[in-house]
Amino acid sequence: MTLKPDPNAADAAPETMFADHPLLPAPRRSHPPRVVLGALAALLVAAVIAATGALGGGSGRARSSGAVQQAGAGAGRSSGAMAPLPTPRPKLVQPVAGQSSESAAESLPADAGIAASDDTSTPKVTGPATVSPRGKVGSVGVSNLSASKATALENGVALPPLEAPETVLNVIRAGNIIARSPYKWGGGHGRFKDNGYDCSGSVTYALYYAGLIDGPHTSGDLMAYGKPGKGRWITIYANPGHVWMQVAGIRFDTSGQRATGSRWQNEIRSGGGYEVRHPAGL
Repeated sequence: MTLKPDPNAADAAPETMFADHPLLPAPRRSHPPRVVLGALAALLVAAVIAATGALGGGSGRARSSGAVQQAGAGAGRSSGAMAPLPTPRPKLVQPVAGQSSESAAESLPADAGIAASDDTSTPKVTGPATVSPRGKVGSVGVSNLSASKATALENGVALPPLEAPETVLNVIRAGNIIARSPYKWGGGHGRFKDNGYDCSGSVTYALYYAGLIDGPHTSGDLMAYGKPGKGRWITIYANPGHVWMQVAGIRFDTSGQRATGSRWQNEIRSGGGYEVRHPAGL
C-alpha cells in the first residue's frame, strides 16, 4: 500500500500530515504548559491540605492522651495519695486576763510568735511549771538527807545514804533487821538467829552480814578488830564492858534503845574510854 499525502495539508507540519489516515495511530498531543502547571499546583495544594490534616489530627490525639493522663492522675490522688499540706506557721498568743483570745491575737504584731521553717530551738524556761508548795520531808520523819550520811527514821530503821558502798549498805540492812529486837544478855553469841541481842551480839551480827567479820565476838575481842582509828564509813568503839559503832554518820547502840526503842540513833555519843577501830578500807 502506498501512502498518499493529503493535498490540502501541504502547509501542515510533517507530524500532522497523515493524522487522519485510517491505518496510522493517532499522533500524541502534548498538553499545553498552562494545563501542566495547573495540575502541579492542584497536587501541591492537596499535599499541603493532607499534611495540615495529619498534624491537626496528631495534636488532637496528643491533647486527648494528655487529658486521659491527667484524669488518671486525678483518680490516683483521689483514691490514695494526698496533696502535700502547706507548711504550718503557728502563732504564739500570750493570754491576757480579761481579754479574749481573738482580741489578744489582734493586739500582737503581725509576725509575733511566727517560727521560721528551719527554727529548731526550744523555748526558754521563764519560771516554774507549778507554784504548789513542796511536801515537807519532816512529815515522814526524814530530815537532813545526804548523799554520804544515813538517817535514823522515827520508825526505828535507818535510811542509807545514796552514795555509800555496797558493804556499808549491807551493814545498814542487817542493822535494820534487828534494830527493834529486845536487848538480851548473851543474845546473838550462840547463834546469830536469836530472839534478842546484846551490844556485841548486835554489832557482830551487822558486820557478819556484810562479810566484815568471821562470827560472833565479845566487846573485848572487838577492841583489837580491824585497823586502829576512825574509818570513813564505819567506826567501832569498844571496851571490855560495851561496844557500839557509827555507820555512815549515825549510831548503832543498844544503850540508846531505852530512849528510842531502836539501836539506830542520829545523836553521836562521846568515844572517850573506848578503843577506836574500823574495818580495813572503810
